[in-house]
Amino acid sequence: MADEVARETGHHRIVVIGTGFAGIGMAVRLKQAGYDDFVVLERADDVGGTWRDNTYPGCRCDVPSHLYSFSFAPNPDWSSTFSPQPEIEDYLRKVTDRFDVRRHIRFGHAVEAAYWEDGHWRIRTGRGEFTAQLLLSGMGPLAESSVPKLPGIESFEGEVFHSAQWDHDLDLSGRKVAVIGTGASAIQFVPAIQPEVEELHLFQRTPPWVLPRPDRRITEVEKAVFCRFPLVQKAVRAGIYWGRESMVLGFAKLPSIMKQVQKVAEKHLERQVRDPLLRAKLTPDFTLGCKRVLISDDYYPAITKPNVEVVTDGVVEVTPTGIVTADGVKHEVDTIIYGTGFRVTDLPVMDMVHGRDGLSLRDAWSGGMEAHLGTAVSGFPNFFLLIGPNTGLGHSSMVFMIESQIAYILDALKTMDSEGLQRVEVRPEVQRAFVDGVRSSMRNTVWTRGGCTSWYLDSEGRNTTLWPSFTFRFRRLTRHFDPAEYQTLAM
Repeated sequence: MADEVARETGHHRIVVIGTGFAGIGMAVRLKQAGYDDFVVLERADDVGGTWRDNTYPGCRCDVPSHLYSFSFAPNPDWSSTFSPQPEIEDYLRKVTDRFDVRRHIRFGHAVEAAYWEDGHWRIRTGRGEFTAQLLLSGMGPLAESSVPKLPGIESFEGEVFHSAQWDHDLDLSGRKVAVIGTGASAIQFVPAIQPEVEELHLFQRTPPWVLPRPDRRITEVEKAVFCRFPLVQKAVRAGIYWGRESMVLGFAKLPSIMKQVQKVAEKHLERQVRDPLLRAKLTPDFTLGCKRVLISDDYYPAITKPNVEVVTDGVVEVTPTGIVTADGVKHEVDTIIYGTGFRVTDLPVMDMVHGRDGLSLRDAWSGGMEAHLGTAVSGFPNFFLLIGPNTGLGHSSMVFMIESQIAYILDALKTMDSEGLQRVEVRPEVQRAFVDGVRSSMRNTVWTRGGCTSWYLDSEGRNTTLWPSFTFRFRRLTRHFDPAEYQTLAM
């Protein structure tokens, strides 16, 4: 083991963290641009990021397949218009191998800490240490599960797991299952497990708005056309993209539009849930779009089944054999599944990465997460984030945003090479101006004024996660790296 670790440490021009869409996309583009002196550190034993880790029943993407993929690696073989998890994971594996990225990846290397010291980055992993001129983080916001601290949970005698760590060895047949949460994951796995379990107690704090899912199988003829005529698939992708961009008008520009879209969700609920009492429980009291908009055709039908109970009273405590709610009722269960999402505004990278003078990202972000173009952070030289603050989307494909950031980082590298720069660090006033602009744009969005509390917001109520405008505007802003916005040091 010592010899193996020794071989897997050393100095590289670039270290990339993570092998989800961000890390793999960055690695591919680095190679295509002629950069070969880099490694990608991955804690797991294969690529895929969140699409490797989330294997719960029913898991699939809620962005159309042809848009949720790299522009440089179209896939003509998607089975349906909304891809299931296994196909997306397989797609990332194929891209990794097609572009010869796997040889750059160091699997089983969980990053524990990274420090800017003596003009370079020192990255400590569980299997050794690396140094690098540049550190690129591809650790996305859906990497670490968020698990609520339920009083008494340590006394529970049954099985407990989060949807992102699904226990596939556990047979749910005949079990009494509690599902905590009704977010994007829960509305997918609840319909999948409902027919198996004896009882399903769905603990709902806030009901989500749910729209119909316009999903269908992609025919073999369509696949053949996409394969033989790639421009056709490119045109389909463009059509999906511009259709999605139009949704920004409702989310960020004219929130009144969301009231009209909300009527579609109301009709969907009314059509699928006939019981007026249950329908009242499932009707949100905020404007559609304030929380993540969910799409499903089988969620409502599943929770109307006789073996499902929707519980809206808060959890008071967990006992060895069940869950007690605020109304005094004890719900007897033998399995608890958390569908409670991820640590989006409390990212693990905040404690890992330390910039100048040992400053951690957590300390730098004590007033909320922020980065210039969601990519560069003042006080952290030669460090770039992919899927950083305010780059998330409520309407379109994160892959588009990732590719925009990748292009920006590559232009930064080319600028450093052409101008002989050893170090670049965004100026604090540049970062401040960008962040102030984003926060100003956020004020009248549905995410801020829609009347809800969501995971988009941090503990102070700031939306530090989403991009409040069109994605083509973000791409325009990230098209070129401007060294004047950075403090630089020549070689």
